[in-house]
Amino acid sequence: MAVHYVPTLYSVSYHIEAIQRNLDWAHIPAYDYYLPSRVNFTHAHAALYDPLSNVSTDFGIREWISKGFPASKLVLGLPYHGYAWTLVNPNHNGIGAPTSGIAMTADGSMSYKYIKWFLRSYGATSMYNATYVVNYVTIGTTWIGFDDVQAIRAKISYAKEKKLLGYNVFQVSNDDNWALSQAAQDDDKVHHKKQELLIKILVPIAVLILVAGSIMCCYSRSRVLKAIGTRNLGKISLHEVGSKSSGVENFNSNAPNLRVFSFAEIKEATNNFSFENKLGEGGFGPVYKGKSQKGEEMAVKRLSKTSNQGAEEFKNEVTLTAKLQHVNLVRLQGFCTEGEEKMLIYEYMPNKSLDFYLFDPTRRYFLDWTKRIAIIEGITQGLLYLQEYSNFTIIHRDLKASNILLDSEMKPKISDFGIARAFQKDEHEASTGRIVGTYGYVPPEYVRRGIYSMKYDVYSFGVLLLQIISSRRNSCTYGLSQNLNLLEYAYELWKEGEGMRFMDPSLDDSSSSCKLMACMQVALLCIQENPDHRPTMLEVSSMLKSETAAMPAPLRPAFSIKSNEDKLSVNDATTSSQQNILSVNDATISDLVPR
Repeated sequence: MAVHYVPTLYSVSYHIEAIQRNLDWAHIPAYDYYLPSRVNFTHAHAALYDPLSNVSTDFGIREWISKGFPASKLVLGLPYHGYAWTLVNPNHNGIGAPTSGIAMTADGSMSYKYIKWFLRSYGATSMYNATYVVNYVTIGTTWIGFDDVQAIRAKISYAKEKKLLGYNVFQVSNDDNWALSQAAQDDDKVHHKKQELLIKILVPIAVLILVAGSIMCCYSRSRVLKAIGTRNLGKISLHEVGSKSSGVENFNSNAPNLRVFSFAEIKEATNNFSFENKLGEGGFGPVYKGKSQKGEEMAVKRLSKTSNQGAEEFKNEVTLTAKLQHVNLVRLQGFCTEGEEKMLIYEYMPNKSLDFYLFDPTRRYFLDWTKRIAIIEGITQGLLYLQEYSNFTIIHRDLKASNILLDSEMKPKISDFGIARAFQKDEHEASTGRIVGTYGYVPPEYVRRGIYSMKYDVYSFGVLLLQIISSRRNSCTYGLSQNLNLLEYAYELWKEGEGMRFMDPSLDDSSSSCKLMACMQVALLCIQENPDHRPTMLEVSSMLKSETAAMPAPLRPAFSIKSNEDKLSVNDATTSSQQNILSVNDATISDLVPR
């Protein structure tokens, strides 16, 4: 029997005792709470949680249980569909953003299969919101909310935690290549396999312990301590981890020692990885806030099974981050590699990440121009250290707003070195056949030919700088015809002498030596098509600090849809005619890993 998600609706209530006595189970269709045909704002139509209202699955489940209906008779409904809204303003595209109506279909409904096809067509990637447990994506003025693999896994875990009878799906035919069904099934398989494995190994282990006795204990003591993660709080050298890490074999200096955490420690510190302790989720996996027994706060990144990253990226991040020490880089405290778990333990950043403020219509006001100047300077100094002042040249390859964390004083720290690469000081560039990174921050030479150098991070910095001065996303389109990406929109306004129209109107640079227009010109120089035309970070730092330095006029940015009307030198013109320097952002990026 299907029931409403709450047992009492207005003045009408279900007869709980009768349902419990006569039915084996009650099915809760936990979806379609918000529809674009009914509300004029975006929302999670199947929200597991909602901090602002009682319209959520968790609230309904708890209401049913509090009325006396047993959790063991409740079946959770999972939706294999989503809904599309039309945004009033593409720049305001979070949950709760104003909308003007339905998008895509007659009622806005879209099957999961249709949504995934639509995302692939545009090369777009959905965002995961752990607060509501929903995925969403914005393409132009279209906003789509739905449950992807992350949301389905979270809801399956919730059903098990609440000891519900089970879950059902509406509808299986909406699945895309069995992705959602497999995500739910894998979770069950892992649970059952662990039980079977436990039974199979308990008796042999007991026998072995009795037979081997003290000999086995002495022989394997060091390995056992490492495997079970006992509370030996000593230090461990990164030699074992770093020596196998791809791309950093040439590091000859000894890495600083890191603490090895046991799984039990992290589990206790994060309150068993509770939802309340979850800070967010990225390409690596979920991030949790933790607190040690001594009261020290930490951030725990836990590699998820669905992550695009793996052992190589994990070892790479451990080795690189441990070797880098700078006030504008997040400090790695330790790691955990117990069993199949891979976790990184960082210093805790209480003010979240830069994107949390920049792209929120209310929180962006907290970042006045003085704060943003300090953030720009901090990011610049962090990149200068990576490129110029560390023992090796480090190419981050994933510089973006969500990877800029903010400490208690709002000082920026660059994080996430999973796909970073190290160069010897006499090396200038390298190439790869595996294209990774974040759509919108990746330079054209990397997308087309897999070439990366210091100018890769300069390009990403330019995109980020445009976002800092404008509070605009680079996933939206702009201009009168809504056909320009963020980079070209900025260039067009700058060329027309209307650059201030690009800026966040809340910013006032009248009392600052660092001017918005100067930052805009530096950013445009950083995002030029040809990497040789982009400045170095040393030059960027100099231009940002100088009030009188003469700066060259930037050429049209990469991934432009218009022809280059700028005047090039003879040499540049010859080169551009051979290489067809202007591009449209339609390069093959099927291997690009959005994060």
